[in-house]
This record gives sequence, structure tokens and C-alpha cells, in this order.
Amino acid sequence: MGALRLLKNMQNQATPNARVNARALRRDMTDAERKLWSGLRGEQLGFKFRRQHPLGAFIADFACLEPKLIVELDGSQHVDNQAYDMAREAFFKAQSFAVLRFPSNALFQNLDGVLSAILHQLNSLAGVAPIPAFPQRGKEPDTAQGAKP
Repeated sequence: MGALRLLKNMQNQATPNARVNARALRRDMTDAERKLWSGLRGEQLGFKFRRQHPLGAFIADFACLEPKLIVELDGSQHVDNQAYDMAREAFFKAQSFAVLRFPSNALFQNLDGVLSAILHQLNSLAGVAPIPAFPQRGKEPDTAQGAKP
């Protein structure tokens, strides 16, 4: 059993090449990545994110390690790299990560909507119940004993 756990942990380890590439990608983030990072950094959503996080031979644009969520931004270069993106996403999912993908231009059109979708997915993965809506005044359910309909 210990050998199986060690093998799984080794799969999560970043390759040396991925670590070097991740550092370079963190230095040279795209405008869309900077925009999204401005909303994710510092646990603004209540969860810690890492940017350009290496996992195995791949690099996740943004990774939340607990709960396991990866957020990917798809720019125009992804049209030509669909097979690579599919392999990368399959690897992430095999490591028990959920993956959310957004087109890069979505950050400039609706940053709040993207952040809201990410937060919804994080809460869902973490098992956080949504905040219940409070009944409106005059519309409270009648649960008092002896109340007549």
C-alpha cells in the first residue's frame, strides 16, 4: 500500500522542465492571466490559488490545491493545441482535479461573472452549502403550532 501511495505522489511531482517553464510563465503572464490573478491572489475568494503551477509534466494556469480545482484560460493559441490541452486536462482530472476553462476575453468582458463561477465551483467542491435566502417580511412560512390555514 505504501508503494502505491509513493507512486501517486510521484505523479503529482513536477518535472524539472515543468518547474523551469512555470517560473518563466509566472514572469511573463498574459494580460488575461494578470487580470484573473488580481481576483484570485491573497485568498480573495476564501481559497488559496497558485499561478502557473506545475503538476507532473504540465502547468496549470491557476491551481487551488484544496479543494482541487484548476482554472485554465484559453487564448487563440489553444485552437492549434487542442490535442495537448485534452491530454493536459485528462492528466489533471486523473489527479482528482476539477477543471474550469474560460476564454481569455471573458476576463475583460465579465471578470465578476468569471470569479463568481470559480467561487461557485470551489464551494461545490468543498461541500460548502450556499447561504440560504432569508424569507421576506410577510412571507415567512407559517410553522406555529395551532395556526389555521
